[in-house]
Amino acid sequence: MTHQSFPPPPINPFERLHVYDGLMMNSKRWLLAHEYHRRRQNVHYQSLNQPGIVWGLGVRLIDPPAEAAAQFRDGRWVEIQPGIAIDVEGNPIVVDAAIDRKFRIATAAPLTGSLTVYLVVSYVDPYNPDRQQNSELLREWIRFDERTTPPEDHQVELCRIQLQLQPGIVKLEKPSDVLFPEPNQLDLRYRMQAKARPQAVVKVAQMKQNEADYDNARKKLSNKIEENISYLMKSVAALYPSLQGETEIGKVSLQTPRSVAAYDLLYLADSQVVEFEEEEIETLRSYLRTGGIVLIDSPSYNEDYADIIIDDIIKGELEIELKPWQKLERENPLRSQPFLFAGLPNINQQQIELWSGDGVILVRGALSSAWGLDEEYLRDRNEIRTAQELGINILHLAWRRRQITQLMQ
Repeated sequence: MTHQSFPPPPINPFERLHVYDGLMMNSKRWLLAHEYHRRRQNVHYQSLNQPGIVWGLGVRLIDPPAEAAAQFRDGRWVEIQPGIAIDVEGNPIVVDAAIDRKFRIATAAPLTGSLTVYLVVSYVDPYNPDRQQNSELLREWIRFDERTTPPEDHQVELCRIQLQLQPGIVKLEKPSDVLFPEPNQLDLRYRMQAKARPQAVVKVAQMKQNEADYDNARKKLSNKIEENISYLMKSVAALYPSLQGETEIGKVSLQTPRSVAAYDLLYLADSQVVEFEEEEIETLRSYLRTGGIVLIDSPSYNEDYADIIIDDIIKGELEIELKPWQKLERENPLRSQPFLFAGLPNINQQQIELWSGDGVILVRGALSSAWGLDEEYLRDRNEIRTAQELGINILHLAWRRRQITQLMQ
């Protein structure tokens, strides 16, 4: 699952109607007065909350309605249950039982592979000066749509379907296992609930492997590390809800500095760091100046790598002095925010070692491997949780350092 981050309110000043004795009221001024309060409400909601479903709005398969034309009488019809959602601006999306809630998925399945279709609902502003001029009330309306790209910010996802061409006509089905739907089955796992907005969404990137390494063991290790980082990012919402982790891990090249700028933390394997060229080191310098955190992972306890990384790269090229864990101050965020660590954990019966300084963190040991599942499913749960909590401290430091740095630029 990929977390979706939503934009903050636009920075636009408020303007209210200037009221004075003798002011004549008309429809335009009335709308201006009410639009002011509506905008205040929207900004308040957007600042503190995220859009999503409040309750209801389930999706079920139905037979084609009697009024459907013959060419549309197939197994692609669904009905949305009554319910309430709220969009990104705080507009209520009310789907009541009185309206037509039937919808046909019209997107054709691809000839090869599969295609994900999203069923979404959105708020529709009822204001229309050219219609219903004599009506005292205007209903705030809603709109159902299907799309083949992820929902836009103002849309709320109701379900998705992975369309896949099969022998005969594509027919939608109810999944036999709702947690693991198959192609052409309703998938309601990714519906977002309306909830409080997190303080921030933390984004992590890995350095791309060279083409020469694509099929070798280092590439496989890189994929495993990406999976483990994704496990860490998923754990953030449960262990520290004030923060949210983007589970889609970016892949960047240090030869294109702009590709790194969007991320709070850059993960580097020790084998990558020892092969850095001057251009890549300059990108790291620039990235650190913007407040980013560079996490260098050395799981193999390779003494040669450690000497090159600490002495030649970090101290020599980046001109950064690293402090070992034992010498970090008590108030250092790595020790205390949000989880308190006196000593470093043991993973795979070996003590983790950590150095930190000026935006660079060097970890020696199997910390990243303990963020996810091991191949034999034997790792102790407490070991996983401890490793994830230390990982969240690293993510929290990355967000906080970048936030404060950006506020001063």
